[in-house]
Amino acid sequence: MPVTGQIAVSGLGMVTPAGSCVDATWRRVCEGGSTVAASHPGLAGMPVDFCASVGEFDSSVVGRRNLYRLDRFVQFMLAAAHEALADAALSAADWDAPRVGVVIGCGMGGVATWERQHGRFLRQGPESVSPLMIPMMTPNSAAGEIALALGARGPGMVVSTACASGATAIATARDLLVSGQCDIVVTGGTEAANTPLTVAAFANLGTLSQRCEDPTAASRPFDAERDGFVMAEGAAALVLERADHAAARGHRPRALLAGCGSASEAHHPTAPHPEGRGASQALHAALRHADLAAVDIDHVNAHGTSTVLNDQVEALVIRQVLPHGPLVTSTKGVLGHLLGAAGAVEAALAVLAIQQATVPPTANLQDPTPGIDLNLVTKSAAHQPVRAALSNSFGFGGHNVVLAFCAA
Repeated sequence: MPVTGQIAVSGLGMVTPAGSCVDATWRRVCEGGSTVAASHPGLAGMPVDFCASVGEFDSSVVGRRNLYRLDRFVQFMLAAAHEALADAALSAADWDAPRVGVVIGCGMGGVATWERQHGRFLRQGPESVSPLMIPMMTPNSAAGEIALALGARGPGMVVSTACASGATAIATARDLLVSGQCDIVVTGGTEAANTPLTVAAFANLGTLSQRCEDPTAASRPFDAERDGFVMAEGAAALVLERADHAAARGHRPRALLAGCGSASEAHHPTAPHPEGRGASQALHAALRHADLAAVDIDHVNAHGTSTVLNDQVEALVIRQVLPHGPLVTSTKGVLGHLLGAAGAVEAALAVLAIQQATVPPTANLQDPTPGIDLNLVTKSAAHQPVRAALSNSFGFGGHNVVLAFCAA
């Protein structure tokens, strides 16, 4: 039987190029300093040889044996999930396992494993391929390994809507709570695709910045000199539960997930509709679902990829749907584009903006594109109350997802 009530964001966890936890990531994002590294060793000789990578992270929760058994994208998700559960003051001893779900977003899966094993296959023959290749590379392993580690026996799945995957996962998790199938859902997104083959493909598609001479300035959302996005990796986890469930155990949530809007553009495999048809539809749907008026929105964490087409179209849509001028930022200026994890990371940052009454700046935004008429946060963070915020996520294939959060 469907359940009514608000959905609480009870815990957050993050592993990003800005840091291996929520606090480190938030601090770096608010400082506005790029995390993009020049001449990544794994990309030597590539036409684009830079990206934003995760440094050291707490792999103790993954386990030494699992560091060899699990692809990097699963390791990130496990670390983020453990932090989110600690933040939510939850453990497996506290819950009814069949009522705990896991929904993760991932766009690419274990591409590093695939590339490494394919290389062995070509060099040494079929007998050299690891029998663990399939469970290591399939995207569903992110959800399966979290369920295994946590003993969560409710619905478990990985959803893939390209760069909107993390946001789609959060919206799907909400549905499991509202429908009454779950009491708690661990959700979020993960990606680890900073590999030669993936970078070559995106570069040849024309979506990556070519600013090899100045990589720290390469990701510049909404800037007149933007020339493409920067590849990045990482994960974010959110623990969602119904607000009454959180209250019953005495836990105050960070924020509320007020509503979700999704739409398919049915326009082009990779390019946005020139008038932002799907993005506009998703924005309106999120507002209706959350029972919010446009004027209630104080902040938008934009998809803001730093590509020419996306930023132009997204700016048009935000201006049309939210003409009162909420504070807009794209945290991809700091973090780069985390692909399937981006929607989850940016959702978590929208939650923190509400909780901390702070909107991070858009890094590298020096000269806004003429005609982009947005209230963009630049140079330094803006400190003001944020009652409600939207997080936009758009993906190849015309997938558009908007999440609406409000103060708890």
